[in-house]
Amino acid sequence: MHSHGSSDESHPPAQPFDARQRRRAIFIVCAILVPIAVATLAGLVLLWPSGEPTTNALYGLPPGVEKVGASVDEVAVRKCPGLPPGAKIGDEVVMLDCGTVVATLDDGEQVTFEINETEYRSGMDAGDQIWVIKQPEQDDFPATIYFADYQRGSPLIVISVIFAVAVVVVARWRGLFALFGLAISFGVILKFMLPGLLEGSSPLLVTLTASSAILFTVLFLAHGISLRTSAALLGTLFGVSLIAAMGIFWSNASHLTGYGSDESSQLASTTPNVFLPSIILAGIIVAGLGVLNDVTITQASAVWELEAAAKERNPWQLFSNAMRIGRDHIASSVYTIAFAYAGTALPVLLLIQLYQRPVGETLTSEAIAEEIVRSLIGATGLVLAVPLTTAVAVLLVKSARAGFWSSKKDELVGAAPERQKVEQAGSQSD
Repeated sequence: MHSHGSSDESHPPAQPFDARQRRRAIFIVCAILVPIAVATLAGLVLLWPSGEPTTNALYGLPPGVEKVGASVDEVAVRKCPGLPPGAKIGDEVVMLDCGTVVATLDDGEQVTFEINETEYRSGMDAGDQIWVIKQPEQDDFPATIYFADYQRGSPLIVISVIFAVAVVVVARWRGLFALFGLAISFGVILKFMLPGLLEGSSPLLVTLTASSAILFTVLFLAHGISLRTSAALLGTLFGVSLIAAMGIFWSNASHLTGYGSDESSQLASTTPNVFLPSIILAGIIVAGLGVLNDVTITQASAVWELEAAAKERNPWQLFSNAMRIGRDHIASSVYTIAFAYAGTALPVLLLIQLYQRPVGETLTSEAIAEEIVRSLIGATGLVLAVPLTTAVAVLLVKSARAGFWSSKKDELVGAAPERQKVEQAGSQSD
């Protein structure tokens, strides 16, 4: 029995990293990313909102009416008629559990007011911090106090601190920098993107500029400036561009108007500068950022780690091995997108089940179709970004090795053809 060849024949020693080759790879990356970064900065400057207040007077409180904080002292149950009042089940009038609340305002005044069945069932109890609307006496109407909302600052701060501590403890410095990147991202959205959309600037340009600024900041801040991070960034930018192109086409093809929710209708009626179909497009792009960032940085890291573990792999072998990881990630991400939507839209899905509408009619309704289009476009962009990111990462990690840019085919693709010949010869000998 003849040997299939020595290990040196089947796995030639990996070429070492070459400084000149590495500089060449960095130059190519910079030639692509620097113009995009410059365009992003120019977009931020040119599209930056004027800063004029965008608050609509229709949603302000009338003169004399105040929204004040209060602390609940006591909640007593009371019976109240159902809606509509006097509604009956058989011969009995429907009565619900409502509540009478005694609370102390921030200025020390003690007040009493009533809450409805929904507010009572929310679990209001003594010690809760709430907001109330205080309406002064006017003409023949007495002064009125009524419940507005809960003060949720304390629990939100606590859960945010728990999240931040968990991220920093597990991910250490990278987790801390990721939190900084997250804060900057929300700053871009709140200070640039949202005001720009309300002022009537192009939703596509504003959203793409904000997305690019967020990606540059988040990726380089959390993962450092490197060829690995640059590969992930290139893949993510490709995915965002693809999502934008698909969003334009499919939102038009699906005739999405943007009036699928009460909030959208209120926005359209009070803000004439806002064109709802374009806001749908902006939402599609932003929704894809997080999951794209997740899969692209994972793929880039997978390529680098696989290369470090076995440098003798040729580019095609490295790509194939990394794509095995990518396929698993794609499958899990598809589930993530689907279940995230199902959780968010659970009240709508319950109403659909209650109304027993035909499935086809339900899925093609404005509210559901908008979410389906958003989810499927984001998922498609994610799926296609994985192989591109993997290919770019393989190109960059291999291009830093001596001999990669050689014109000789066997130096470019490694020793795979030669290895195949050796194995075939060995098989024939057997």
